[in-house]
Amino acid sequence: SSSCASCGTAEVDELKLTECTDCDLVKYCSDACRRDHKSHHLRACKKRSAELHDELLFKQPESSHFGDCPICILPMPLDVKKSSMTACCSKRICDGCVYTNQKREFEERLGGKCPFCREPTPATSEDSNKQRMKRIEMNDPVAMTQEGGIQYGKGNYCSAFDYFTKAAKLGEMEAHSKLSFLYNLGHGVEKDWEKQIYHLEEASIGGHPVARYILGYDEGHNGNKERAVKHWIIAATQGHDLSIKALMDEFRSGMVSKENLAATLRVHQVAVDATKSPQREAAEEYYRNRNVGV
Repeated sequence: SSSCASCGTAEVDELKLTECTDCDLVKYCSDACRRDHKSHHLRACKKRSAELHDELLFKQPESSHFGDCPICILPMPLDVKKSSMTACCSKRICDGCVYTNQKREFEERLGGKCPFCREPTPATSEDSNKQRMKRIEMNDPVAMTQEGGIQYGKGNYCSAFDYFTKAAKLGEMEAHSKLSFLYNLGHGVEKDWEKQIYHLEEASIGGHPVARYILGYDEGHNGNKERAVKHWIIAATQGHDLSIKALMDEFRSGMVSKENLAATLRVHQVAVDATKSPQREAAEEYYRNRNVGV
């Protein structure tokens, strides 16, 4: 049975011990015992805490932070140009589903509606802004992140920082990534390398491949090549192309084996292929031809 690491009191039905808040090595019967034992436990605690953090940081995410398209349930492409964000319901919809919906509406002479929630398409940018602000009032972190990006584009860095901070606290991975950018540049907040890394790590844990790619470069810059390679392998297996390029560079320098590179390339291709569909290919061809005036 468990016992208090400080006084030795055994855990019984009437007395439940609590784990150290930073590691899983010891338990305590009281806050007083936790304080008394701190100096004896500190070194082992820091070591184990770092190990637990790395276990979480280098765990393969189930998907990218974009997840699946809520309509076709296929993984979202990492290229944001191949999807759209709605203001009415804050859903990111793949171009395949957007195009299919638009094509149906045109053929049946229907009014434009959101492919997901069926809300009428806003007629003006003012209407779109109203929809987004309504979502923000409902504590929607995706809408907050959108508004933060708009404010940043206007040069309102402090306002952008506030929106991103609120969204990050609600678990929005893109907001964590944006905050790392602000802390790096000192826009709307003082430059802070530790906070920049913190938000990059939070975004990476949440499946953000670009944040993980940047983390890899930071680790490589600091001489931690093995950690850099770990980050790039995870991002590459999510379908991130620049991480593949980074791994190829490390292969040429001898840091990545031929076998590991080949295995990563195979998984990368599987991830990319999983984002493809006939509808998405039709949309890509349509938008490409429209842009060149065909």
